[in-house]
This record gives sequence, structure tokens and C-alpha cells, in this order.
Amino acid sequence: MDSPSFDIARYLPLLPLFHEVQPAELARLAQGARLRHLARGKDIFHVGDLCTEFHVVVSGQLKLFALSPQGQEKIIEIVGPGGSCAEALMFLQRPYIVNAQALVETALLSISRQAVIHEIECNREFCMRMLAGLSRRLHGLISDVQAYALQSGVQRVIGYLLRGLPETEPDGGAPGKAISVTLPVSKAAIASRLSMTPEYFSRVLHELESQGLIAVDRREITILDPARLSSLPAAETGSRGSGH
Repeated sequence: MDSPSFDIARYLPLLPLFHEVQPAELARLAQGARLRHLARGKDIFHVGDLCTEFHVVVSGQLKLFALSPQGQEKIIEIVGPGGSCAEALMFLQRPYIVNAQALVETALLSISRQAVIHEIECNREFCMRMLAGLSRRLHGLISDVQAYALQSGVQRVIGYLLRGLPETEPDGGAPGKAISVTLPVSKAAIASRLSMTPEYFSRVLHELESQGLIAVDRREITILDPARLSSLPAAETGSRGSGH
């Protein structure tokens, strides 16, 4: 459902993509945007649907996923507040190549291709920010491919737990202060995102916990020593492979 009380023009400048965009331009973009409140499990788009807009998560989370011919789901990306998707397909005017679904109650802002193209033609800086966003997405996808091809399942789990945390001292330094991480979605969803089975993901967490590296309380993960965890060779856990 749409939300007429939400001020889209005032929200847009909070996003990096729309920093420094002038009020008149924001007003035009807002006219080409719509906000929807989606219930958990609500489908947003499907493979084959024509992409005529890109999407920004205002609150909540959505998953981008593919389905095998046998119906097995593979999560490509989990998009949280402030995150976006479908920019490239919108420019190409191609159908979606993945599916999207709300993981929790989600407010989703969708901005039409027509409104974006108009601002790109009028605003060079806006065009550069769109290119930067697409470049970050491409870099992330390349990093994913490298991780799946070159890293063990253990290394992928460690990388996921440490993502976004301050880098540890290169020489190891003193034991780091414990840091708590809340898994944003279910362990099964994260396992799919990391291209492993839920059972394998849980086994890796258990092995890291048995070594005193982390403490697990449902979705709450306490990293007891970030420096030691980040420098842990995969072989120390005894887990190998992707867990497929």
C-alpha cells in the first residue's frame, strides 16, 4: 500500500545517492517515486518482470534470490535500510534476473526510470553518484565470486562476522575488545547468502565457539577477540569446503 503521509522529498537527501541534490530536483524525483509498506513474505518482483524503476529500502529488509529448476533457493543479496537494487536493469530496460521478497515488514521506496533519466540529463553530479553506486555493486559481486571460488566456508563465515567492524592491528596487538554482532536475518538466510547449507553454517559457528573465539546466543554473536578471529587460518577449525 502507498503511504501519502511520508515526505519522499525530505527523505531522499538522507541517502548518499541524493546528497546535495537541490530541492527542485528532489521534488521532481519525489513525483516519480512511490512508497509501499510490504508485509513479511510479500513478493516485490519476479524473474522476467520488466524493470522500470529502482528500489531503496527505507526500513526493514528484502532478499534478492534465484531459484533452481528444482525449486532450491539461493539468496544473492540481503538489502537493508538505505540499500538499493535494480539500478543497472532499470537503465538497460531489461527484465529482472532475480526475485525479491520482503524478509520482514518493509517500507520500500521505488523511483521510476523516467524521473532518474531526467535528473541525469540535468545534473552531472547526480550522474556520477549513480555510476559510483553501480560500481560499488559490481565490486561487491566480484568480491562474492572471489570468496566462493577461493575461500573456504570457514573463511566466508569469519568474513561475514567481521564485516563493517574496525580493522584489527596488523601485528595482532593486544587481544581486542569483545564486540557483539546481531545477525540481521535467520541463520538459514545467511547460510544461503554465503553459499552453504544451514547445517554447515551452524557447525562452523559451533567450532568457532568451542575455540573460545565467539559466543552464540541465538542471533546474538559475541566476537570475543576480533584480532584473533580475523587472523585465524581456516585449517584451525577443521572445516572444509562450501557445505553444499
